[in-house]
Amino acid sequence: MKLVSFDAFRTLRLSGVSILKPENMFRQKDEILAADWVLFPEYWQVNALVFGLKKKIFPSLSSYLLGHNKIEMTRAFRMLIPQHTPSTEIHANTPSRAEAVWEMMDLPFVAKIPKSSMGEGVFLIENRADWNAYLARTDVIYAQEYLPIDRDMRIIIVGKQLVAGYWRLQGADGFHNNVSRGGQVDVSPLHPAAVSLALELAEKLDLDHAGFDIAMVGDHPYVLEFNRLFGNTGLADLHVRVADAIQQYLNSQVEKDDDPQDPDRPQPPLPIAV
Repeated sequence: MKLVSFDAFRTLRLSGVSILKPENMFRQKDEILAADWVLFPEYWQVNALVFGLKKKIFPSLSSYLLGHNKIEMTRAFRMLIPQHTPSTEIHANTPSRAEAVWEMMDLPFVAKIPKSSMGEGVFLIENRADWNAYLARTDVIYAQEYLPIDRDMRIIIVGKQLVAGYWRLQGADGFHNNVSRGGQVDVSPLHPAAVSLALELAEKLDLDHAGFDIAMVGDHPYVLEFNRLFGNTGLADLHVRVADAIQQYLNSQVEKDDDPQDPDRPQPPLPIAV
């Protein structure tokens, strides 16, 4: 199996990988064409690789399209599992819309910058000043109900299989759970309802490399978001477990493509009766 990767950090442990620099994509077209898989391209490369060269990419196209923007993933969640998605208002940031959202939301509530990660674009709105400060930073309003929680779970799925997971306890600011923002890791057993929800979403949305953030309110899970590129700092051996899972998944997909009995394998056209 021939692999090319545009992310050395995430693919160093994989076998048969050639590391390419994203900026050299056009000059190294022949090497890309010869590969079975293209791993971890940057977002700007995806259309050229998938639609131009018809290459298989990992993570999946769905992982890129939905994971690039909180708005898109939230709409997908609401379509599939509305009962497990916090109530969310998404609107253009106009004075009238901003005022309407302010009037309908119960304080406190959460507001997010649609394209952000590691908790950097997540704000707790407790008063009008908080709201105005948020509005000044975004073109799109993303307002979400506040869940009464002090922790959530990071659940990591690779190739539709659970690889690892842990609880993230609230940091000193009393709001963010992200490890990068001071959240603490707790390796207590994951709630099975949250694991089931993550696996369901991975299967239905064709997400093969995702770190889901799922919170529990009582025994009811709520999905907050997923990260296509998630951090590996939560557990000491997480990078090893993820790399091994990627290798196994890619191997299994190549074997599936080579299996003539695979029901999902494209079949030749039936002969035309004359």
